[in-house]
Amino acid sequence: MSRKGKSAPVPEGGWLDGDQQRAWLAYIRIQLRLTYEMNRQLLADSGTSLADYDVLTALSVADGGRMPVTVLAAHIGWERSRVSHHVRRMSTRGLVTCGPSVTDKRVTDVTLSEGGRQAIEQAAPGHVDLVRHMFFDGLPAELMGPLTEALESVYANIIEQGTLPPPVDWRPTQD
Repeated sequence: MSRKGKSAPVPEGGWLDGDQQRAWLAYIRIQLRLTYEMNRQLLADSGTSLADYDVLTALSVADGGRMPVTVLAAHIGWERSRVSHHVRRMSTRGLVTCGPSVTDKRVTDVTLSEGGRQAIEQAAPGHVDLVRHMFFDGLPAELMGPLTEALESVYANIIEQGTLPPPVDWRPTQD
């Protein structure tokens, strides 16, 4: 019941069952805490935020360190406008450059700068150490494969059912 005495709407598929609710809450707790810890570590070690690191990582593996804004947005799972605003701020700090694409002047390309490359090289070792310590050290070895398969399956469903376009390099796993 709501505060006004009316029944709250029920989701189309019903409420989560006990196992679903337990799994979902565990995921949410992990996602929120791990995001906090990664952001804290990156800021402390290298002065880059987790959002900066997401952009820098994507660009560091891109051909020529360059991606169109829309491709970058799909790659990291952000809305195009969020990427545009964020890379503009990163540009003022010398981490990336933004400009018209050489192949299509209507498209804005984001390019990893030398400062951005240095920032990710400085940030990566501490980030990897934190991920290993916080995430993988808490995962029994025999659960690595099943967890990986489960996460890949959920990701594939999000790509299929979601509203953002899939990353350009998206290839569903074959069973």
